[in-house]
Amino acid sequence: MEAVLWYVFTGTRGGPNRARILRAVEQRPRNTNQLADALDLDYKTVQHHLEVLLENDIVQNSGDEYGAVYLPSERVRSHQDTVQTIFEQLDGFDANGSTEATE
Repeated sequence: MEAVLWYVFTGTRGGPNRARILRAVEQRPRNTNQLADALDLDYKTVQHHLEVLLENDIVQNSGDEYGAVYLPSERVRSHQDTVQTIFEQLDGFDANGSTEATE
């Protein structure tokens, strides 16, 4: 699971947005529309990232497809230390994957 987490969040262009989505559903379960609004992302973009997160057992959903609410999977909760390490690494990069300059 650790390798999957590293790949999904750091090995792909969509990793930073997937991390934002996971952080949001860790705060409280949300549906696709709520995530799009909260993260200022296009609905279809959020939908795509949720599909990737579901396929990799990083989030789970409850309810029907349209109104489904997403939350972290039990599997990802058991690897919370790895998730935190990944988030800390991502926090040091900007949206383009470059290290942020600190003065």
